[in-house]
Amino acid sequence: LRRVGPESFDVGEASRAEVYVSGEALFDDMLAAIASATERILFESYIVKGDDMGQRFKAALIAAAERGVAVYVIYDGFANIVVKRSFFKFPEPIRVLRFPVFPRTFAIFSPRAWGRDHRKILVVDDRIGFVGGYNVGSLYANQWRDTHVCVFGSAVWDLENAFIDFWNGVCPDEQLRPLSAATWDPHVRAHRNVPRQLIYPIRGMYLEAIDRATSTIEITQAYFIPDRNILDALVEASRRGVRVRILIPKVSNHVVADFVARSYFGRLLDAGVEILRYSDHMVHAKTMTIDGEWSTIGTANIDRLSLTGNYEINLEILDPGLADGMSRIFARDAIRSEPMSAEEWHRRPTISRIYERVLRPWRPLV
Repeated sequence: LRRVGPESFDVGEASRAEVYVSGEALFDDMLAAIASATERILFESYIVKGDDMGQRFKAALIAAAERGVAVYVIYDGFANIVVKRSFFKFPEPIRVLRFPVFPRTFAIFSPRAWGRDHRKILVVDDRIGFVGGYNVGSLYANQWRDTHVCVFGSAVWDLENAFIDFWNGVCPDEQLRPLSAATWDPHVRAHRNVPRQLIYPIRGMYLEAIDRATSTIEITQAYFIPDRNILDALVEASRRGVRVRILIPKVSNHVVADFVARSYFGRLLDAGVEILRYSDHMVHAKTMTIDGEWSTIGTANIDRLSLTGNYEINLEILDPGLADGMSRIFARDAIRSEPMSAEEWHRRPTISRIYERVLRPWRPLV
């Protein structure tokens, strides 16, 4: 994947957004933001590889702390189980929260306790915030196709508050406070899944947006395993004349998820939904654009783990300019994708049908 700079959009009167589809450009700008920090850095990532890119981020965070910036780091223990624990040892006064692999003994039977921290957030000085699908590592810089967004202005508060609420919920003895007052931006809203409170608004956001669609729905997903309500909503949208297109990886990094997802293709294709399989690289983006007006960019896949299991965060953005930019990104990705027809699907090999049937019981778990 070649390095491509971000596309910039004014969102309403109080915010600006930049959309990244290049990991190299994103990581350069994230590191530059860290280098510019003067007050506080909030850094949260599901995966941080201990490779060259991960080391660059670690060094930048340490350098910021050495010049007096308050630095807070959150990472998921399970997602980084193959990364040496020593990599996440930062010098004082950097504060590091490792989200535990297993819940506390007495919480093991509670659904509130099993969600992973799948979020990717960077907030610098409450003036710039990043969120999206990119984890941190050299692999993601130029070998995966992903999407991230950087926001400036009033929209940053939502990302800062999301980090603070998570930190304060896990670390009650060390409470953080926002650097600025809360804002209400009608053009940008952050939706957060919070398993410990059994709150999962991102699924509702998707359903409401699909229900309102009148002309187009463009979805890019790494792991597309919809529940019955989302599946029904997409089928109904297509039948009422909405052009529904879903772009997914031709082959993802989770083979089981691929075969489970394929068991939904027949009903979608028969209803006129277009399925595009991205063939160049692993596509890991989590985005949707509807009617040239509404977009979402974030960390949540359309699957059970993201929508009713993990800690996730998505920005909902109402802006025609940004939506137009997202549609152009989708169109470029579509050129690099292989469309699947209903006829082709129904002629698939018997062995594929067997795999799909055998893996069907896994639907509630992925």
